[in-house]
Amino acid sequence: MEILAYIASAFIGLSLGLTGGGGSILTVPVMVYMFHIEPLPATSYSLFIVGFTSLAGAYQQHRQKSVQVKTAFLFGLTSVAAVWLTRKFLIPQIPAAIFSWGSFVFTSHMLLMMLFAVLMLAAATAMIKGRKEGACETPEALNIPKLILYGIGIGFTTGLLGAGGGFLLIPTLVVLMRVPMKAAIGTSLLVIALNSLIGFTADIGHFNMNWTLLLTVTALATVGVFAGSMLGKRINSNKLKTGFGWFVLVMGIFILLKELL
Repeated sequence: MEILAYIASAFIGLSLGLTGGGGSILTVPVMVYMFHIEPLPATSYSLFIVGFTSLAGAYQQHRQKSVQVKTAFLFGLTSVAAVWLTRKFLIPQIPAAIFSWGSFVFTSHMLLMMLFAVLMLAAATAMIKGRKEGACETPEALNIPKLILYGIGIGFTTGLLGAGGGFLLIPTLVVLMRVPMKAAIGTSLLVIALNSLIGFTADIGHFNMNWTLLLTVTALATVGVFAGSMLGKRINSNKLKTGFGWFVLVMGIFILLKELL
């Protein structure tokens, strides 16, 4: 199982490098079900892993001139604030037992994993449906209130569940901020890196981390993101993204059924 977990760690980065999102949706399930870490600290592990992996991917994309740095920082202002506040003040307040009904106890473990399963289903749907390269040829007028709302929503999702939110970021960048698809992938990686790493700083002192495991998984995922960036030049990433979407859909259904039953 441990060998499979390390292989899965590399696939986290591979998907991030190829599609600008999606891979981080695997990080928490890998940490919980394969490395047997509790969901709350697993979200902190995920922020660190996804943050450094996305930063490596953003660097690779920047070398290919596929990152709009100003756009990333503009969008990141609201999302980063939402991530940090969620990790600093909301996460420590989540009790181990949410409520009980007779002998049934609804725990924070169940809450987080069920929410994560719902997020996986949403991410899978977005990846399967896809988005055409020409989607930004007739964009909407820039909607600042909607942009701020998206930033807060993505930041809250990242902060609560430890997922980068790339499947939300890509359409937001393409439609609301009129970023071409190729640049949206690189820009998404930079926003994810900012959200995740700054969110992780709010966790300092809250959890005891296994740094050997954390750094090993991060290194494997980073190798994966560089491999994904190079493969993205040679293969049809849209087809791969659709296939990965179906995989995430199956995993989301599995987690939901596992927690319910």
